[in-house]
Amino acid sequence: MQRYFVTPEQFHPDTVVISGEDARHIAKVMRGKAGDKLIVSDGVSREALVEIAGIEPGEVTVNILELLDMTHEPRIKITVAQSLPKGDKLETVIQKCTEIGAVAFVPFLSERTIVQYDERKESKRLERWRKICKEAAEQAHRNIVPDVHPPLSWKLLLKSFSGYDAVFFCYEKEEGLQLRSAAAPWLSALPPQSTGKVMVVVGPEGGFSPEECRAAEEAGAVSVGLGRRILRCETAGMVAAACILYESGEMGGA
Repeated sequence: MQRYFVTPEQFHPDTVVISGEDARHIAKVMRGKAGDKLIVSDGVSREALVEIAGIEPGEVTVNILELLDMTHEPRIKITVAQSLPKGDKLETVIQKCTEIGAVAFVPFLSERTIVQYDERKESKRLERWRKICKEAAEQAHRNIVPDVHPPLSWKLLLKSFSGYDAVFFCYEKEEGLQLRSAAAPWLSALPPQSTGKVMVVVGPEGGFSPEECRAAEEAGAVSVGLGRRILRCETAGMVAAACILYESGEMGGA
């Protein structure tokens, strides 16, 4: 069943008003008509099975049939911090990690970042990233739309580590501690049904420098490997997020 996200202000006691691009999608692409059923979520605390009551240019009004339980979110809240890669690779990271279950994305600049950062251009890219994130969340039947933050400098990224319960720094030259060995003890120590806030840090095409690894560890991160193979920068975040959620039992793991 098609799912749409709206703002909390669009939710009313008995109806929801869907507007903008989503309304056009229902009317033109889905060829919606009165009586068709949809799922609508405010991305915060309310999700409902609804029925189309009326379609007007730029606006679709739906009646709430039933409020639904919001049970599609993992208890481990993963933020993927990705050094800005070339081309549209970050779009792939955002789309696929949203499907997997990440709750936020933090692009950042690091020593070997190749792309030239332009704040004016990035504002347009940020808008596109958020649109991709919303569409992926709808496709994956997420209860929330993950946050996509504006790009951070390396120093600001390091400062942000203190806001997480655990930070795993994915370093291709890490020959000792692997992600599972680092994540499993932390996950097993969490009380049942409690949440955990985790950041996974992934480098650019050229990886991280040894100096960056040391700085990350000094800021509180744990340097981890992702196996014996070298992963592309757009693959590493997906693998790390999936491994953590599997180990937490989200995908039938431990």
